[in-house]
This record gives sequence, C-alpha cells and structure tokens, in this order.
Amino acid sequence: MPNKGSVLIVDDEPDLCNILSKVLTMKGYTTLIADNGQRAVDLVKERAFDAILMDVRMPVMGGVEAFKKIKQIRPSATIIFTTAFSIEEMVKDVMQDGAYAMLNKPCDLDTIVNMIEKSKKVALLAIVDDDPILRKTMTNVLQKKGYSLIACSSGEEAIAFAKTKPCDIFFLDMKLPVLNGLEVYLEIKKANPAAVVVLMTAYGIQMNELVSQAIEKGAYSCLPKPYEIDEVVRIIETVMDRK
Repeated sequence: MPNKGSVLIVDDEPDLCNILSKVLTMKGYTTLIADNGQRAVDLVKERAFDAILMDVRMPVMGGVEAFKKIKQIRPSATIIFTTAFSIEEMVKDVMQDGAYAMLNKPCDLDTIVNMIEKSKKVALLAIVDDDPILRKTMTNVLQKKGYSLIACSSGEEAIAFAKTKPCDIFFLDMKLPVLNGLEVYLEIKKANPAAVVVLMTAYGIQMNELVSQAIEKGAYSCLPKPYEIDEVVRIIETVMDRK
C-alpha cells in the first residue's frame, strides 16, 4: 500500500492513541504520538505532518496553546481538534484562526479517517495584502466555504511561506510595502513553481505595467478591487479542477 502521508496524534490517553495509530497505519499513513502539546510542538519543529489530531485538554500544554505555537512554526499545518468537553470560546477562536475541524469524543474512527482524507483534498490558499480588514474578511469567508487559507501581511511573509510548503493559489496584492507585487510574484514562483498566482489591485492604471509583466511571466489573471467573493470562488474552483 502506498504511503498516504504522516499524521501526528496528540492525546494523553495512550489506549486511544494506540488504536488511532493502528487504524491509520492500516489505512496507509505513517503516525507519531505525542502525549502533550509541548511534545507535539517539538515534533513539528523537526518535521511537517500532513495532519495533526489534537486533543484540547492535556497536561503540560493543552491543545489550544499548542495550536498557536504550531501555527507560528508551520502556518499551513492541518490541525483537527478532538474533545470530550463542550467547545469553549477559546476553541471557537482557534477555529476561526485556521483549525481545520472539531470532533467530539468518542470519535468514530471512520469519521477521523474521512476527515483526514478530506483535509488533504482542500485547496491551500494564501491572501497577500497589507490591508488587515481585507485579509480578515477574505479569510473568514473562504474558511466558511471549506478552504484552508493563510493570510500574509507583506510580500516577505508570503515568500517565506512559499518556501515552507506548496500552496495551490496565492491572491497577491500588487501594491505592497517594501517589495512590489511583481517582485513578490517572481520570488513565489521561484520557491513554488506549481503555485497559481492571482494578482489583485485597486490601482489599475498605476499598476498596469507591473501587472502586464507578471501576466507575461505566467500570472493567472488580475482581479480589480473591489471584487466579488463569487469571482474569487470561481477562480479557485477553475484552478483546482485543472490540477
């Protein structure tokens, strides 16, 4: 059976961890187990995982704190929370900040496997814009539609992200501080040649030359601001259908 990827299981219940590990191994996954959040953070520093199953309440470091640290290390990490408790406000917040899903214990094993399989098929998107309101709005809307999305406030941040993990689509504002959109586009493509980059601008005339150069070098298209979210979704679906 071909290897389907790696899963980190983070839970202080050893019997549950062993059962999950055996099931996932039978399904073709490589697994590692951590019995607390700090151990999970240490493992994530060493390597990337295709999915992380994270219990909310654990000794040493709980799941929410571990989630925040892991997202700083690997922003694109796919983290699926599990909990036997009601969802506190803090957990709701991390769901808004990029956690993939929340499963209530006792978790059906087939549901867990299906969730991991589904997470691997979700497009990974990046919004690169120095406007915090636009980043937050786009992140909230697209995550509610089921997409995994990383928000970058600068071109330098986007380039660093492109070097850590392949991203399917970058939505890149052309007018950024320090580096302009064309410079960022070229660096992203150098780090991640397979990435599709959709340009965005509210300064059509001013950015026309840079946009034209980026399009000539392979940028997908340019969205004028303000844009309709339905157009963004249409582009995502079109790009992913071609992959």
